[in-house]
Amino acid sequence: MKSDLDALMQARNLDVILVIGHAEHNPPMYYFVGGGHVSHATLIKKRGEEAVLFHNDMERDEAAKSGLKLMPYSNYDFEELFKKADRNSLLASAMRMEAMFKDLGIEAGRVGVYGNYDISSTFGVLNHLQKIMPAVEFVGESREDSVFMRAMETKDEADVARIRRMGKITTAVVAQVRDYLTSCDVRDDEVLLKEDGTPLTVGDVHAKIRLWVAERGAELPEGFIFAVGRDAGVPHSTGNPADLMRLGRTIVFDIYPAEAGGGYFYDFTRTWSLGYATPEAQELYDQVKEIFDKLGENFDLNAPFKNYQRMTCEYFESKGHKSPLNTKAPTEGYVHSLGHGVGLNIHERPFSGLMVGEDHRLTPGVVITSEPGLYYPEKGMGFRIEDTLWVRPDGRIETLAEYPYDFVLPMKKWKKE
Repeated sequence: MKSDLDALMQARNLDVILVIGHAEHNPPMYYFVGGGHVSHATLIKKRGEEAVLFHNDMERDEAAKSGLKLMPYSNYDFEELFKKADRNSLLASAMRMEAMFKDLGIEAGRVGVYGNYDISSTFGVLNHLQKIMPAVEFVGESREDSVFMRAMETKDEADVARIRRMGKITTAVVAQVRDYLTSCDVRDDEVLLKEDGTPLTVGDVHAKIRLWVAERGAELPEGFIFAVGRDAGVPHSTGNPADLMRLGRTIVFDIYPAEAGGGYFYDFTRTWSLGYATPEAQELYDQVKEIFDKLGENFDLNAPFKNYQRMTCEYFESKGHKSPLNTKAPTEGYVHSLGHGVGLNIHERPFSGLMVGEDHRLTPGVVITSEPGLYYPEKGMGFRIEDTLWVRPDGRIETLAEYPYDFVLPMKKWKKE
């Protein structure tokens, strides 16, 4: 939470936080500003003091919505700085930032640098600034363990309410996709047909997903996965748009929309087979569902998240599948970690990989995913089930958006001979 930032800065020996970039789709900046059309902004926070947002005059009204102390860039004569810098725009930007720092009483110290922005220009500006202000030390942190990831790890009830709302939007879109697919006519060769009688493709379904998410006021900044057959067996394959939609093939539908403007995400996966499933596919799906349920029954407050990755690996290996427990970088069987935190980033603390520290725990306030899966691309099939869960302050684990776990979806206009 934001109240943790000063303590985290103290622990990391950071005197200043510097965040660069846009207010949308830029989690560190969004964390302070709350979105809005504020572009090319600079946010500076001294430890123990409120943050200050530097912005373009054209965006002063949008910047004001943040409630932060504001400083317009027009306070600094960039044209004059540009001349002094011999028309070097990076040096001029560094000179402006030097003036901004000095206006806030910053002459020296350790400055943590954050934000999503063009790497080349940011590096160029900071390289010049380091030379201008040699007493300032710029510090980079690992994304997985930065002060922002630590502060964002626990959510308050207002944050969770927004994630829960995204869950409702997500499951509404999933239900709409399910209803559309199961209502399609089916050709004799088990290919689904569109309303005009032409074959339905994965690309057609992708287009409807994008439309239906947008109609509900959400966005897909990280994309989504709707993959069929072999592609379902490669966990992050988004699906081949040219593939025809057919009965009896596994579909992995992993959808992770966010609030418009770069706000909170939701993360959700179901695996379907239209009309019928092969016996092998049904058996593998049942195994994924069995460990998914077992995990839900065993999540304990404050337990290390990686304990459940180990549980998942051991279960799948007992069924004859490879896993990261005893196979380095497996490409079939169980091939990934169990889950991750969800918030302003689609992937954030706590993480569940076997190599993460004991401090990645199911503490009150964290929002996590549980998403075991099995993948066999050469068999033309893959399976994953995923829900987003909140570790409540009272220690209970709550699924933030309920939705059925049906694997085989009956077709309304088709019966197996």
